[in-house]
Amino acid sequence: MLLAVLAGRPVHADVFNDALQGLTVKGFKNVGQAIDRLAASGDARAIPVLEALADGTLHYRKSDKAVFIVERQGDVYALTDPVTGADAGAEARSDFTKIRTNNRLRRQIRTVLGGLGLFGPDADRRAAAAGALFKSPDAALLPLLDRAIEDEADHDALAAMNLARAAILIRTAADPASKLAAIDTLSAAAGPETRALLGGILADDTETDEAVRAAAADALKSIDRRLAYLAMARSVFQGISLGSVLLLAAIGLAITFGVMGVINMAHGEMVMLGAYTTFLVQQGFRTLAPDAFDWSLLVAIPAAFLVAGGFGVAMERGIIRFLYGRPLETLLATWGLSLILQQLVRTLFGPTNQEVGTPAWMSGAVEITGGLSLTANRLWIIAFSLLVLFLLMALMRYTPFGLQMRAVTQNRRMANAMGIRSGWVDALTFGLGSGIAGIAGVALSQIDNVSPNLGQSYIIDSFLVVVFGGVGNLWGTLVAAMSLGVVNKFLEPYAGAVLGKIIVLVAVILFIQKRPRGLFALRGRAVES
Repeated sequence: MLLAVLAGRPVHADVFNDALQGLTVKGFKNVGQAIDRLAASGDARAIPVLEALADGTLHYRKSDKAVFIVERQGDVYALTDPVTGADAGAEARSDFTKIRTNNRLRRQIRTVLGGLGLFGPDADRRAAAAGALFKSPDAALLPLLDRAIEDEADHDALAAMNLARAAILIRTAADPASKLAAIDTLSAAAGPETRALLGGILADDTETDEAVRAAAADALKSIDRRLAYLAMARSVFQGISLGSVLLLAAIGLAITFGVMGVINMAHGEMVMLGAYTTFLVQQGFRTLAPDAFDWSLLVAIPAAFLVAGGFGVAMERGIIRFLYGRPLETLLATWGLSLILQQLVRTLFGPTNQEVGTPAWMSGAVEITGGLSLTANRLWIIAFSLLVLFLLMALMRYTPFGLQMRAVTQNRRMANAMGIRSGWVDALTFGLGSGIAGIAGVALSQIDNVSPNLGQSYIIDSFLVVVFGGVGNLWGTLVAAMSLGVVNKFLEPYAGAVLGKIIVLVAVILFIQKRPRGLFALRGRAVES
């Protein structure tokens, strides 16, 4: 009965109203017939009615058998007219009877909903309905699917429907020609579901046609190759994404460590301060300007730079300038300061994670091809990290401050003799590096937990990137961050996350035994002495 109903064209709209009243007739058989008539109506209003029936929220009034979609509110039902979709007021629950279903009817409803979704006005919803049929093929829907394919004009929805049709044929078709055509269609789509369908042919002992089995085997090999390429591309993207995070976390350290040779163990806490500044800025937007929340990150970036940069200048002027030339004491002092900052944040904000929202323009993903999607927030962070790097390079190359910074890096005594106040260059450089760590915290707040321990997750990796790339060399920092990120992601499937990091660490240690100055060493009299 259902197959015949679905295969026909939509009939007069009065069928919808008659079928709606048919749902009130006692007996599961009568309800099933009414569901078939709703499907035959081809009316878009049948979709919310059937969804409500499946959810158990479709009732009829005892007095006049009028059907409503209900929502329980205490002792009354809030009513929605299924014909118009309008609010129908509220009435006592005792005046209504629930239209009941069983497992057979619920399966029938799912089938009908899948078929009705193929003819909706929205192409994305039609494609989604076809995708649902691909994952749960139903031979009863094949005539309806053929009709939808004839009428479909959207390319993506048509491709999804053809895949769903192939999934049905490969399971139910009796003639080898239909199965071969289905295999040819499926072989163009690389995915786990497609692979499972083709693998089912080889595992099915009742499939005796050698041409079908050979075509399925060839298609499986082709899909396996494409899946391997997709996995490689996914690992590269994830590696670049990790590398951009490492670059943001390490780029400020590359400046401070390169200019002053200070081992700043509190660098991670500058990242943490940037993340908490983002949290405070977003709280302000939620309270004062909730409609402008999407602009919160653009405000948080300069705010985090100023907060973390101010802490950096204060740290250099108050502690570090008295410890130049004493690296062990500098390390201990900054490590102690990092513990103080962590405890201060715990006292002010608590030890638990803080909620940082993602703006709408950073949400979602970009679909490249089947099985490979790139998340928008990661793409933005990659672009942001490169922008910060190039702006920093421009600052160092084309500004008087950058010239003084490079002069102090290459030969501090000569720079002092030329009238450069190296002490203030140190302070401003330390503030610049800390400020960049702060804006790294803004980016990391979008992909990591904002907690007092946020910076500790990146301090060791930051030093590793700086040493491997070459102390103070920004190009080396970029190459090292991306290299370590990609290598980590390629090792993880085979060695695990922890062992993969250990392997990378050992490899870097062995590398710097041969090249102590890293990939790209700075040049200058003081540097080379």
